Amino acid sequence: MKNLLLFLFLFSAFNISAQQYKFTPVIDLNASSVKSQGNTGTCWSFSSSSFIESEIERISGKKIDISEMYSVRTTYDDKTWNYVMRQGKSQFSEGGLAHDVMNAIRKNGLVPEEAFTGLFGKKIAYNHSKIIPELKSILDKFIAKDSTIAEWKTSSTLILDKQIGTYLETFTYQNKTYTPMEFLEMTKLNPNDYITLTTFTHIPYYSEFILDIPDNFSYGSFYNLPLHDYIDVLDSALENGYTIELDIDVSESTFSQKTGVAIIPKNNKNNKKGLTEIIEELVITPDFRQTEFENYNTTDDHLMHITGIVKDQKGNKYYKVKNSWGTNQANGGYVYISKAYMQLKSISIMIHKNAVPKKYKENLKL
Repeated sequence: MKNLLLFLFLFSAFNISAQQYKFTPVIDLNASSVKSQGNTGTCWSFSSSSFIESEIERISGKKIDISEMYSVRTTYDDKTWNYVMRQGKSQFSEGGLAHDVMNAIRKNGLVPEEAFTGLFGKKIAYNHSKIIPELKSILDKFIAKDSTIAEWKTSSTLILDKQIGTYLETFTYQNKTYTPMEFLEMTKLNPNDYITLTTFTHIPYYSEFILDIPDNFSYGSFYNLPLHDYIDVLDSALENGYTIELDIDVSESTFSQKTGVAIIPKNNKNNKKGLTEIIEELVITPDFRQTEFENYNTTDDHLMHITGIVKDQKGNKYYKVKNSWGTNQANGGYVYISKAYMQLKSISIMIHKNAVPKKYKENLKL
């Protein structure tokens, strides 16, 4: 009998200390359904398009499924031009950032998914594995002076038209004909209303600068905030009904779409355990964050869409983040990112400038 009581005591004590996650919604903002980017490196467009969809609904009340691939198609023209003009001495890949989508719609407008899917025939999934190699072969040939300007421009356009689609002059949406610029105007979205914020110590705080990361091929600018203020702006935006576009490192073993959580354990012996159970997390400082960025332990490799906040049964806060790897994942395709992970591994966030609290606006001269 004593042994049985001891067993029950130890079993109970183990269950108290080892608590599997139970999440409760705190903030849950409107977002469109989870999609899959397929075999492409276009998370920047999928996440930004989701962000734009939430913004259109917030601004106008309209629920519109935006074409991710139209922004990808038009951005590729900027990528090829940049690569050629820099004589092959620049990043040329499928990657991009949120401001590339804003640049694309500012220049070329916006179109709905039904008008431009980027899929042909019976295809139901995206596969862009051949696009970069084929384009690069053509561009490198011109850079080596083995072809003419007309040849590289014509050939690259043919590849992109075949693989993704041709530019649209007009299309019909809900029985009305639009140009892409007219459609953008109808949504009431203004791409000039969005800014990108980050937090690094090698740049003066509250200044604007160009962040040196590989996918910033278009040299977009970022506003730099202290780490505390950066997180405060993020929280304030969500509390006031604004969703957020996120650029973050997901290459860590403690980021798991399979279990739907991302954490930074205080003890790395708990890396695996922390994916299913509540563990103590590391306290993140600005200096540690900076060191991890400079030694390449924190990298710019994925963009997603923050749509809310959840908490676990101990009251710890996690950001509810929509991914673009399909719905056959934990949390229906969402991942819950802890505050520590966000502090350490996020590269930047894009938000509507009105989501920035007044005290930070003044410092940033917005």
